[in-house]
Amino acid sequence: MIETLISSKTRIKLLMKFFINSKTTSYLRGLQQEFGESSNAIRVELNRLEEAGMLRSETVGNKKMFRANDQHPLFSEIHNILLKQIGVDRVVEQVIERLGNVERVYLIGDFSKGIDSTIIDLLIIGSIDRGYLLGLVEKAEKVVNRKIRYLLYEAEEFSESMLDRFTPEPLLLYFNKMEPN
Repeated sequence: MIETLISSKTRIKLLMKFFINSKTTSYLRGLQQEFGESSNAIRVELNRLEEAGMLRSETVGNKKMFRANDQHPLFSEIHNILLKQIGVDRVVEQVIERLGNVERVYLIGDFSKGIDSTIIDLLIIGSIDRGYLLGLVEKAEKVVNRKIRYLLYEAEEFSESMLDRFTPEPLLLYFNKMEPN
């Protein structure tokens, strides 16, 4: 879908890398190794995105580190388009919203690092029927054409310190506003 709008595969990879989880950072050589592309093609796209104000950079040691500019006026729209591209919006719609007492859901794994994958990894916190979840996941996998893996914790057995296990910081996808803060 997005390939029809953006012809540069390198630009799509960079948008996925930085705009799915805005806390993701990387540098040119790291991106070259991750993407398996020439550093020149990546550098050109990084410069274009930085000139457009979509990426920010800072020098750390001898590396120029890039990250998404979450203050850019189009950040939210690009983020949402990419979530639709990978099918997370449909997973939330088809699975999470039908489960009942869901407190939080985090995107973890490759997608939280901005790496396109055939597997969507989720961390789900709440009191839900596990059998019902399994059936919904199977249906959602057919819709998004990706496998869905999940970790499930009851609210009382989950602590915020457990999030430190997932790097970079996991992306909060859903919060049940019915629950008191």
